[in-house]
Amino acid sequence: MPEIATATPLPGVSPRRSPLRAFLLLFALWTAIGLSFASQFYLSSSLSGYPVTWSQALSYSLVDWYVWAALSVGVLALCRRYPIERLRWSNPLLIHLIASTSIALLYAFIRALVAQAQSWLIGDPASYVELIQPLLFKTYHFNFIVYWVIAAIAHAASYYRKFHERERSALDLERRLTEARLQALQAQLNPHFLFNAMHSISALMHKDVDAADSMLAKLSDLLRLSLKKDKNQTIPLSEEITFLQSYLDIERIRFGDRLATEFDIPAELHTQHVPSFILQPIVENALKHGIAPYARPGKLTISARASERSLQLEVKDNGGGLADHTQDGIGLSNTKTRLSELYGDRQSFSITQRPEGGVRVLITLPLSD
Repeated sequence: MPEIATATPLPGVSPRRSPLRAFLLLFALWTAIGLSFASQFYLSSSLSGYPVTWSQALSYSLVDWYVWAALSVGVLALCRRYPIERLRWSNPLLIHLIASTSIALLYAFIRALVAQAQSWLIGDPASYVELIQPLLFKTYHFNFIVYWVIAAIAHAASYYRKFHERERSALDLERRLTEARLQALQAQLNPHFLFNAMHSISALMHKDVDAADSMLAKLSDLLRLSLKKDKNQTIPLSEEITFLQSYLDIERIRFGDRLATEFDIPAELHTQHVPSFILQPIVENALKHGIAPYARPGKLTISARASERSLQLEVKDNGGGLADHTQDGIGLSNTKTRLSELYGDRQSFSITQRPEGGVRVLITLPLSD
């Protein structure tokens, strides 16, 4: 699980944004605030009977908020360094109280210097003391509040970002756990199939040595084919059918003429992705419960159909029916669990009695893109 970063970027600025882009975003934000206050200043002055020009309103308001733009960099740095958190709030709160008091005073000193420079530019010089006194008495409390507004926005942005980081981490952890469960389920299928195949070879060895030898050779080829499969949970249907046909070649040695198989897979569905080893446990179950207990010829039919949104995989046998399928083994249990893990409620798995005898297993999956 990746470590969650503790550093908090400037509000609205992601960790990967360049310093220039961050500066431009902050400049645009404070300019918008300055324009808003300039409009208010212009209208209120006109209504009160002491009108000012738009350029005067703009210059005074923009300068006010550009000073705050410069000071906000320090406020945001303090919020990153000393966040007020639920379990550790006392010391950061004290630091921010001291900082808000100091920056409110600092704003007055800086704004007075700027105002003095403006007075010189318009040819009406004013003394520094004359300019700073009204700023200290009239704007100090407002500046104090502005500091805490900036701090609140910075903390809100930080909490929002951390929340989404934790959400992404939780989703990533859930995905990794799901993959681990699927890999464990898939890993169980290989030894399960191998043990069953070796058991069949062992039983055949006492009856027909040549058939057992041929079965062992085909099993070796099948295992090589399975080892070539990648670690992906899904594979093209054509690959699944190729593997299944190789498996049935082995079983035909054991069943002989008693086993007939039929594949009904339209060519346009060969590229559809299905879970690997999804059909082999079902076919194995049909052979074990539907065909092996009887001396009569058995038939397996494997088919695939597509509807508008789903892919249907079907395995049918002509055995004795559901009475022989008393319980799920490892293969069927893992198949159901894998389907649920991979597709959730977008899949279905059913075992039903065929009217003419035997069992029908139907798997419904969403169509792959």
